[in-house]
Amino acid sequence: MSTHAQRERLLLADLLETVGPNAPTLCTGWRSQDLAAHVVVRERRSDAAAGVVFKPLAGRLERVQAEFAAKPYEELIQLIRTGPPRLSPFSLKPVDEAANTVEFYIHTEDVRRAQPEWTPRTLDPVFADALWSRLERTARLLGRKAPVGLVLRRPDGRTAVAQRGAPVVTATGEPGELLVFAFGRMDAAKVQLEGEGTAIAKLKASSLGI
Repeated sequence: MSTHAQRERLLLADLLETVGPNAPTLCTGWRSQDLAAHVVVRERRSDAAAGVVFKPLAGRLERVQAEFAAKPYEELIQLIRTGPPRLSPFSLKPVDEAANTVEFYIHTEDVRRAQPEWTPRTLDPVFADALWSRLERTARLLGRKAPVGLVLRRPDGRTAVAQRGAPVVTATGEPGELLVFAFGRMDAAKVQLEGEGTAIAKLKASSLGI
């Protein structure tokens, strides 16, 4: 039985194949070829991928990613589809599921939502709950740069506090939409914002995400 991460991996690979190497994405400055290279580097070059969070390695990450971005697009897609090498921690199903479910979902949406006339996906309830579970655990990390209080709320009333403080802005939406919002793709997320106008404006001007 396939996992959430495995299904999102294949969906991302298929989507990248469909749009081609020069399609826009929601990642500033990245076309689909660059995003594909990022996914491959993250799984296959941990020595460079650490540059995402460890700034002294950022230059190395940039160089390695540029090398991979220069590879044939079809090769990158195949590397995504087949997954990491056998000795990689990502090859372990529990690690893959924990580390890649949200990663692949967000990057799939980065490609989908940058295309003209995109439409929201309808997520099955089990997957939606899995995304919500991950959002609950990471809400404070994703919302740490919010300049106002931020509460993420599902339509059924369940909430996760992303930032404590006042005034408070409440973002209401389905789990997948709240994840897109919390990862900094605020304009592309189908969420409803409630709060003072100035607080909402400050939040929209800020940078959420990792």
